Amino acid sequence: MKPGLLITLVALMLGACRSREPRFPVEHVSLKGATVVDNGLLGWAPSEVQELFAGTLRDSHRFELLEEGKKGKPVQGAWSLTLELPFTRESLRDGSTYSFAEVGATLSLERRDVEPPQRYQVVGLGEVRVETKGAEARRKALREALRRALTQVAEAAGLQMGAADREDAALLQDLQSQDERVREFALRVLAERRNPAAAPLLIRQLQDEDPQQVRQAIGALVEMKARSAVPALIELVKDREIGFVQEVVFAIGELGGAEAEAYLFTVAQGHDQPDVQAAAKQALDTLYASHKLATPEARGADRAEH
Repeated sequence: MKPGLLITLVALMLGACRSREPRFPVEHVSLKGATVVDNGLLGWAPSEVQELFAGTLRDSHRFELLEEGKKGKPVQGAWSLTLELPFTRESLRDGSTYSFAEVGATLSLERRDVEPPQRYQVVGLGEVRVETKGAEARRKALREALRRALTQVAEAAGLQMGAADREDAALLQDLQSQDERVREFALRVLAERRNPAAAPLLIRQLQDEDPQQVRQAIGALVEMKARSAVPALIELVKDREIGFVQEVVFAIGELGGAEAEAYLFTVAQGHDQPDVQAAAKQALDTLYASHKLATPEARGADRAEH
């Protein structure tokens, strides 16, 4: 086969594969946050940032941007997107003579016409080296960093929306993917659906070095009511700062069960940090109220009937 013909066939095959990819309907795109509204470093109005993002979504060929004010019935399963830029900044790297423009992007995805409503969040970070000194070079680098961050969140949004539409069996297969994002988004959806297969993976995620990943795992376990996570959560609070311990204590209270109650009772009675002790008491009260277990014996001699 001639090389030119082979290249043409490959291009056609790639185009056909892309055309078969699902296109996700997006009914609304909005911006949020002061970094978008008033940003002298970027030098772009919010409308320009929004148009850039809309163009990024269109160029990905994964989204169908529905016309605003379009007449007729709403499109079933359409998503609403909210973009926020937590920071635009310039930073120095150790050992580098250059500074780097950095833009963070957070995209919230919401679909309300399904049961239960679906809400997810994806993030991106664009980084570009500032080649020369001067305001124009910094602005150019920041704008390119923004483009890269928007490309990242658009790609992640497509993966997350795709996971939300997949059956559990397919999501369980996705947990074996080489792509970390595919595994993460599949796990989110499985946890949302309270699939028991998600709990062991979330418990393992509690050992992650990223505090945000740990908090997300805790939240998912609480949402699933995965009482099997209680021992790991109890172990997690060792040698941690007080604020984090309080968060975990409340999570344990939300999960409930005999082991959770015993732990909370012990912490409420004798923890050496008053704030943690108070959190345990509050979590225990909530747990007792929700399960109607408030007996004098269970609550201790120092607690009065109301």
